[in-house]
Amino acid sequence: MKVYLDNAATTPLAPEVLEAMLPYLNEKFGNASSLHEWGREAREAIENARAIIAQKLNCEVSEIIFTSGGTEANNMAIKGIAFANRDKGNHIITQKTEHPCVLNACKWLEQRGFEVTYLNVDEHGMIRLEDLEAAMRKDTILVSIMHANNEIGTVQPIKEIARICNERGVYFHTDACQSFTKEALDVKRFELDLVTINAHKIHGPKGVGALVVREGTRIDPLLHGGGHEFGLRSGTENVAGIVGFGKAVEIAKPEHVLHMRKLRDLLIKRVLNEIERVKLNGHPNKRLCNNANFTFYDVDGESLVLRLDARGIATSTSSACASHKPEPSHVLLAIGLKPEEARSSLRLTLSRYNTKEEIEYAIEVLKEEVANLRRIAK
Repeated sequence: MKVYLDNAATTPLAPEVLEAMLPYLNEKFGNASSLHEWGREAREAIENARAIIAQKLNCEVSEIIFTSGGTEANNMAIKGIAFANRDKGNHIITQKTEHPCVLNACKWLEQRGFEVTYLNVDEHGMIRLEDLEAAMRKDTILVSIMHANNEIGTVQPIKEIARICNERGVYFHTDACQSFTKEALDVKRFELDLVTINAHKIHGPKGVGALVVREGTRIDPLLHGGGHEFGLRSGTENVAGIVGFGKAVEIAKPEHVLHMRKLRDLLIKRVLNEIERVKLNGHPNKRLCNNANFTFYDVDGESLVLRLDARGIATSTSSACASHKPEPSHVLLAIGLKPEEARSSLRLTLSRYNTKEEIEYAIEVLKEEVANLRRIAK
């Protein structure tokens, strides 16, 4: 049996998405900036996808800026706000468990004269709102806190964070790549200034994402050229990818979330009950519907990934962006795990396509392989 449980890294392309994309990879090949029929056809497809995504997020169509993915959108939000608002201040606040593209963008800005506060998190990966309030300064221009963590699944209280920021006139950006279509995300009601989303975490294509930029936000573009995407992201649009993104959003349903949550709960319950010396990482309740992250004491995480892979099960030890690095996960260290505990951890992330039979098979194999590795380690 083949069981794919690494959906936080990427998801399989939905058949409906592929079908929607194919015409724009073949006969509907026009450049969306061209005035002729082929160009108008491409433009109409882009704007239809933009409208679908805007409706899902409850934001204006003109606030959706398509990008090459989450990394570009996060960089655009952080660097674009920093340089556009340097006359107001040079202080940025984020947290220690952010995705590497956020942390590295902040480190890059520090080398250029900006100051960054990296908030600690508790043992579940949650920031403390009082810590955020205490970190605020007169020269704070941006807070960037991800909606849900890509490794441990902890969901942050972004509505409350946005309120704190709005009361102080500070821009708030959230990376919602993991949470989009899985958690409530309402740009207008939550008063969010900037939101990063992408397609390949929700059964859409790789290489396309978006940054929501609330109207009136002062932000500089990263890319300069022909002034595409309302002047904020120059470059010929990835028409097929954008069409696929829109379709992925259109077919995402609440029942998919319920299905994933049910399987996640089964996985967590059985692993904790049937395997000794194991710990669940992340928040026990406020976590993504598809995320389970465990520490298996006295087990090497990478060895476990490889053994599971040999038996047809795809998992990971950390973020896909950091999986080839020798250092233990910065997220797991931030929640208080020791380096050896972080190296003994495993992330299993589900999708709408997983079945109960697959999860039960994965659990049985996991039990066997954890026991095998512990015997070897003795």
